[in-house]
Amino acid sequence: MKALRNFIDKQKPHFLPGGRFEKLQSTFEAFETFLFVPNTVTKSGAHIRDAIDMKRTMIIVVIALIPAMLFGMWNVGYQHFLSYGQHPDVLTNFFYGFWKVLPLIIVSYVVGLGIEFMFAQIRHEEVNEGFLVSGILIPLIVPPDIPLWELALAVAFAVVFGKEVFGGTGMNVFNPALTARAFLFFAYPGNMSGEKVWIADKLDTFSGATPLGKALVGNFSNFPSVHDMFFGFIPGSVGETSTFLILIGGLILLITGIASWRTMFSVFAGGYVMGLLFNLWGANAYMGIPAWQHLIMGGFAFGAVFMATDPVTSAQTNKGKYYYGFLIGIMAVLIRVFNPAYPEGMMLAILLLNVFAPLIDHYVVESNIKKRLKRAKLALTN
Repeated sequence: MKALRNFIDKQKPHFLPGGRFEKLQSTFEAFETFLFVPNTVTKSGAHIRDAIDMKRTMIIVVIALIPAMLFGMWNVGYQHFLSYGQHPDVLTNFFYGFWKVLPLIIVSYVVGLGIEFMFAQIRHEEVNEGFLVSGILIPLIVPPDIPLWELALAVAFAVVFGKEVFGGTGMNVFNPALTARAFLFFAYPGNMSGEKVWIADKLDTFSGATPLGKALVGNFSNFPSVHDMFFGFIPGSVGETSTFLILIGGLILLITGIASWRTMFSVFAGGYVMGLLFNLWGANAYMGIPAWQHLIMGGFAFGAVFMATDPVTSAQTNKGKYYYGFLIGIMAVLIRVFNPAYPEGMMLAILLLNVFAPLIDHYVVESNIKKRLKRAKLALTN
């Protein structure tokens, strides 16, 4: 590492103002700070001393995603061979899925980071680190056979219109990864819904319906077992099927303090409460699904752990996080049951609450101000 540090220090003057490659200063700094902790400190004003910067925060999220990603690769192969009635060994399943998912990851990072670097050079700013997470999230929330050119368009749309037009990382209103998924869903619905898209190169006679797809049409005769849904042996987006491994990732985020337990807990609570209300109503078979099963179906767990907890687009106040998460859980199950056009309600629920997060925080702050003013008046009168 010392040799690498010395090499970078020797090259650095070429990228500073007056150097041969000064126009690429942002690009050089991005790679330097990715490898080493920045050697700059705050020189004035109030500031917080901490041992972690944004890159390290983003890397912890990527680490938390690895279990679900690796299992997703295996499951892509497992579902493919299962559709042909074959049962190969674990490595065969994994490497089939690996070569299906790897191009998705490469396209996501090449397109997304390419645009990020371009905007940083144009603005003469540092490269934002936020896409380190978005770049891996996007491949995990799409079908394994999504055409690469469609994915590239979705990533470009998410970075340009979901982030950069708002000012870059920390300024965006919508979750960038979900913005990409929404773009694909509305622009190319044939490749984002139905029974044909969730299993890579499946046998045509084999049903590729997800649990949500089956529940939507009232097909409960061949419904996956709770075991299969919880551990992820079902068709679906690459990284969203295994609730068990998603919760492992969530535990990593909670232990490291990266994600808010208030938001995460509230999403699950809201989904469960909405499921209970539908159980009491019982107007159709879908409403009769046990409330807790909604929490392990589709992308509910993945959205609760990795999407709703996005520190930029979620509520910022502690009390606001409870309202924000609870409403996401309610809306996700509500959309699933009542709107057959959107069987996976988590995406729309989070994007909708992204819009209302600032409003939730506003009313929480206003409420706190009123309470403090009231206490101050009482103290003066006494």
